[in-house]
Amino acid sequence: MELTIYDHSQGMLTEHQTALAEELLAQAAAKLSLPASAELSLTLVRNPEMKELNAKYRGVDRATDVISFAINDEEDLTLPAELQAELPLDLGDLFISLDKVKEQALFLGHSADREFGFLLVHGFLHLNGYDHETPADEAAMFSLQEAILTAYGLTR
Repeated sequence: MELTIYDHSQGMLTEHQTALAEELLAQAAAKLSLPASAELSLTLVRNPEMKELNAKYRGVDRATDVISFAINDEEDLTLPAELQAELPLDLGDLFISLDKVKEQALFLGHSADREFGFLLVHGFLHLNGYDHETPADEAAMFSLQEAILTAYGLTR
C-alpha cells in the first residue's frame, strides 16, 4: 500500500510515529486484503487546523481527534475492467490531531502509541466502509479494530 504522510504538526510528529503509521496501516491493509495498489494520505495536524476542518466539513466548531475523507463515498464510475485494473485504489485522506493523541492518551491512561494506533486504524476502517452507526456495525468495526491493534502489539 502506498502511504503519503503530510506533516502539519509544527514539529510534533516523530520518526517513531511515522514508522508506526507506515507499519500499522500496512498491516491493516493486509488484514483487509487490499491490493498493493491501494493508496491513501495521512495528514498530521494540531488542534487549530483540526478545528477548522471539523467546522468546514462536519459543521462542528471544535477540534476532533480523527477525520476520514473516503474517496469511494461517491458514486462509482463505470470504467472498463482493463482500465480499472491499471488504476490504484485511492482510499482517501485521513487527518489526525497529534494534540488530541496526547490529550486522550493521558485522559485514558494508556500510551500515546496506543492512542495514535487506535486513531490510525479507526480512521482507516472508516475509509474502507466500516462505521459504528448501529450496534451490529459498531461490534464488527471495533472487533476488527482491536484485532489489528492487538496483532501489532498495541494492547490496552
